[in-house]
Amino acid sequence: MNEKSNYTGVLIPIGVVLLLLAQIFLYRQPTEAIAYSDFHRLLVARQLDNLEIGSDQITGSVRMPGAAPLLPASAASGLAANGEPWRFLTVRVSDDHLIEDLANSGVRYTGVADRIGLAAVLGWIVPILMLAAVWSVFMRRGGGGLRDFSGIGKSRPRVYVAQDTDVTFDDIAGIDEAKAELKQIVEFLRNAERYRRLGGKIPKGVLIVGAPGTGKTLLAKAVAGEAGVPFFSISGSAFVEMFVGVGAARVRDLFEQAQKKAPCIVFIDELDALGKVRGAGVTSGNDEREQTLNQLLVEMDGFQPNSGVIILAATNRPEILDPALLRPGRFDRHIAIDRPDLNGRRQILQVHVKKVTLAADVDLAEIASRTPGFAGADLANVVNEAALHAAELDKSAVGMVDFDEAIDRAMTGMERRSRVMNEQEKITIAYHEAGHALVALSRPHCDPVKKVSIIPRGVAALGYTQQVPTEDRYVLRKSELLDRLDAYLGGRVAEEIVFGDVSTGAENDLDRATALVRHMVTRYGMSERLGLFTFDSSDPGVGYPSAGGRGERFSESTAKLVDDEVRRELAEAHERVTRTLADSRAQLDRIARRLLECEVLDQATLLQLMTGDAAPPTALQQNATAAASAAGTGASGPAAPEANAAGTPSPLAQHGSVA
Repeated sequence: MNEKSNYTGVLIPIGVVLLLLAQIFLYRQPTEAIAYSDFHRLLVARQLDNLEIGSDQITGSVRMPGAAPLLPASAASGLAANGEPWRFLTVRVSDDHLIEDLANSGVRYTGVADRIGLAAVLGWIVPILMLAAVWSVFMRRGGGGLRDFSGIGKSRPRVYVAQDTDVTFDDIAGIDEAKAELKQIVEFLRNAERYRRLGGKIPKGVLIVGAPGTGKTLLAKAVAGEAGVPFFSISGSAFVEMFVGVGAARVRDLFEQAQKKAPCIVFIDELDALGKVRGAGVTSGNDEREQTLNQLLVEMDGFQPNSGVIILAATNRPEILDPALLRPGRFDRHIAIDRPDLNGRRQILQVHVKKVTLAADVDLAEIASRTPGFAGADLANVVNEAALHAAELDKSAVGMVDFDEAIDRAMTGMERRSRVMNEQEKITIAYHEAGHALVALSRPHCDPVKKVSIIPRGVAALGYTQQVPTEDRYVLRKSELLDRLDAYLGGRVAEEIVFGDVSTGAENDLDRATALVRHMVTRYGMSERLGLFTFDSSDPGVGYPSAGGRGERFSESTAKLVDDEVRRELAEAHERVTRTLADSRAQLDRIARRLLECEVLDQATLLQLMTGDAAPPTALQQNATAAASAAGTGASGPAAPEANAAGTPSPLAQHGSVA
C-alpha cells in the first residue's frame, strides 16, 4: 500500500468536518437574539417581516427605525447604524394566540423544518466519521479478519516452493528410517505415473510422531524441498476460531487451494490442536472444534488417492488424536521419530557444525556420548551455545572446553558463582556429591562418572554429579536398576555418616529413587511378593492412586502391599549404601576435600582419588578455580528449604537415569 492511500482514510473525514463547519459559521447571516416578550411587542406593533417559524425557534427581520423604542437598551445597542433591517432570533414558547397575532399584524411568515445545528454535527456526524476512520485503519492492517468479513472463512497457509524451503534430506541426520519412509512420497510426487501404471495408491496422509525438537517440521519441509512442489504449511490451531463454522470453512478452502496446485504437500503442524478425540468436552468451543475436525475427515475422504495432494501432519501427542483420523484411508502411514542414538547424535552434530569454526581438539564422538537423550534441537542449541561462549572469550575457534560449558549449561543451567554460601553449606554439598560419585564408581552397572561439581547452576542446583552412559541402552536388568538406586541415595547417606544429620538437598534424589522403585514393583514385575501382575499403566488416567486416584485397578490391601514393597526396597538400598560408604570413608573424605579445593573434578581425578594417589589438579579444575577467583567467591548461594541442594531437575545431569 503506497503513502497516498495511507493518508486517504484520514484526509477525507477532516475535509468533511471542515466543510460542515464552514457552512455553519461562514455562510450564516449575523443574527441578534431577543426575548420572546420583545418579539411579541414588535409583532403587535407591526415592526417585523419575513418570519420563519420552526418548532423550537423563530427568526425574521426587524424594521427600522420604528422598532428601536420597543426594544430594551441591551438589544437596541446591536441595531444597524444605517437604519436597515436586521435579523433576530428568539426561542419559541407555548403561545396559543401566536397564529392569531400573526394574522392581525399582517406580517409575512413561513414554516421551516428544523436545521442541523452545531450540536447535531458534534453529536452524530463527528462520531460516525471517527468510526469510519477507525474502521479504515483496521481494514488496511488486516487485524486477523477485519480486512474483509467475506474472507473470514478463508485459509491463509504459508505457501513455499522448493527454493523457499531450502531444505533437503541432506540437511537432516540421525533419523534415517524416517527419511527412507518419506522418500517414497517424494518419488510419487516426482513420478506419479509409475505408481498409477501398476495400480498402486499412494498414502493420502502421513502422520509424523515424535518428541519436541526431534525434527518433525524440518522433515516435512525436506519432503517439499526434495519433491520441488508447492508446500502449504499451517498450524492446527489456525483453523479454530470463536465464530462457529469458520474452522470448517477454512478446511474446505485449504483443500480447494491444494487441489488447484496439485501435485503439492499440505502440512498441518500440531495436529493435536485440531484432532482431539470428539465428545471429550461439553462447551460450545469444543463443538466448533469438532465441526472443524469433521470437515477435515470429510475432505480427506473426498479427494482421490492419486490426485497429487499429500497430507503431512505432525504431533507429539498421538494418544489424544481421534481414532477416525488414524484409520487407513486418512493418515495411512505413521512415522515415529525417536530421540537419536549415539551415532545419530554424532551425525546431527556434523550437520550443525558445518558453519562453525572448530578447534583441533573438538571430538564430536565425545560430545555425542555426553549428550544422551538430546534431541536434534537440543544438539543445535549446544553447538550454538559453544560458539557464543567462544566468541565471548574472543577465541579464534570453538574448542572442547566451550562444548563442555555448553553441555553443562544445557543440562543444569548457567553457573551462578554470585551465590555466597557459608562454609558449612559448602562442606555439606561437597560430601553429598562425593557420596554420589563414590557409590556410582563402586557399582559395576552404574554409568561412568564424567564430572562432579559443587558450582551452583540454574535455579536450585548447588552441585551435580554427571554420569555418561558408554552406550545406548533400551533394556535394563534388575541388578542394573538396583545399582542406579544406590547411586541416587549416595548423597543422602553420606550426609548421615559424616554429619549425623541430613539436609534438604536430597529431595530430588528421593523423588527419583521412589519413582524408580515404584516402577520396578508395579510395572516391571520385579517384586517377589507381588508377582508378575502389572499394577500400573503408562496411561495417565489409569494406575496407582497417587497418579490422581483415577482408574484404580487394585484393592486397598494391594495398594498397601505396594507401599510396603517400595519401603522395603528403599530400606535395603539404604543399608547397602551405608556399608559401602562406611567401608570407603577415606576415599569419601579425599573426594570431598578435593572438591572444596577445586570445585570441579573430572573422571581421571576421581579414579586417582579412589586409589589414594595424590593427583595434581587437571586443566579443567584449574579453569574452575581461576573462574571462582575471578568472580570473587568460592561457591554459591544458600538453598531454599525446598530446593535441591545437590541435584537438578534435569535427568541428564544427575546421578543416573531411569529406564
